[in-house]
Amino acid sequence: MNCRKATRRISHSQRRDAPTDREWRHRNQEQWRGKDKVQVKPPEEDERHKQPEKDIVPRGTCQTMCPAHELQVRETQNRLHRFEMLGGTERNRRPMGDPLRAVKEYSRPAAGKDSTNPKELRPPAVLRKTVRYLIDGIAASSSLHPWTEVYNFVFDRLRGVKQDMIIQRVTGSDCVAILEQTVRFLIYASYRLCGEPLRLYDPRINDTHLQENLSWLLDCYATGTELNTNQEEFQALGLLYNLGSSRATQHVMDLPERLRRSPAIRLALSINRAFLERNPVRLLRLAQRLNFLQCCALHRHLVPCRRDLLLIFSHGYSNRNCRFPLDRLAQLMSLDTSLAAQLCQAYGLEVNQGNHVLFSKAAFTEPEQGKLHCKLYHNIVAEKQKDLTVASIIHGYV
Repeated sequence: MNCRKATRRISHSQRRDAPTDREWRHRNQEQWRGKDKVQVKPPEEDERHKQPEKDIVPRGTCQTMCPAHELQVRETQNRLHRFEMLGGTERNRRPMGDPLRAVKEYSRPAAGKDSTNPKELRPPAVLRKTVRYLIDGIAASSSLHPWTEVYNFVFDRLRGVKQDMIIQRVTGSDCVAILEQTVRFLIYASYRLCGEPLRLYDPRINDTHLQENLSWLLDCYATGTELNTNQEEFQALGLLYNLGSSRATQHVMDLPERLRRSPAIRLALSINRAFLERNPVRLLRLAQRLNFLQCCALHRHLVPCRRDLLLIFSHGYSNRNCRFPLDRLAQLMSLDTSLAAQLCQAYGLEVNQGNHVLFSKAAFTEPEQGKLHCKLYHNIVAEKQKDLTVASIIHGYV
């Protein structure tokens, strides 16, 4: 009968050169006390060796608006914008870039690409100089046109500025100054380019970036220790642009009392309340007190507001014998008489030969998509601009 040998367990004490039980206990006690330095390493030291770069914030050293390497690459690949070309070389097969006009373009993060190279990053002082050039030298220039191309160039280069700020974690007055000018530019562009073809200007993309920059700016105000003189202006702009938003309203209501009592914010809150109460007549009357940039922020709400006015009047004055004076209606809507008549007809309301509107709730209809052009009804905004220049609007000299 073949019997298998049972597996034999070897204890620590039976192994060659194995320590005794007493020695094991002594060694374990030393390890927990931190005396066994060979086997135990401080966890902080391990983290420092594993992740040496996590706490290091890159600092830019590029002193030009466009890094030399990028300018050279874009020259070689023929990717220079005409606003960046050296005078006299525009018609060359490969135009040369002007170091005084070239601006670093926005580039999407890509695998294997080092976006933290200090030579490719511009420090805050250079970023402020770049933004100043984009406003004064490009956006406000009277010789560069069409403005849709100007907008697309400035929009892209401002994204590049924002990218450098994020990588370097720029904060403080430099960050606030750049964001303020960016927000003003995007608000002004939303008004000036309203109604342009989508291939030239996309209002949704502009809105997305405007909201991001505005949110970052308001967060800088909330976390910063410095008192900013422009905070009242941008808190009001944020509410006027996001009229009716519960989040924007709550943000303003949570501001310190001294800010809430400022004239600009009190006016913005009154307009927002009129909007929430569906009181278009009061809203349009209060809008007359806004400055130009505030009207630019509000302008996208004007057509819906006037539509509500016509709908309310169509129910309130729906009577065969009722005639409402067109000039009075035009005054309430802050429009010329001809534009007021055109808007009434777009909603199916009749305007007779005596310049009276015949309101009827049965006749009121929504216009076809694309038939109603917001740009035609910008009177209330255009009247505010007067002699203001683009530079004075974006710099805030109003």
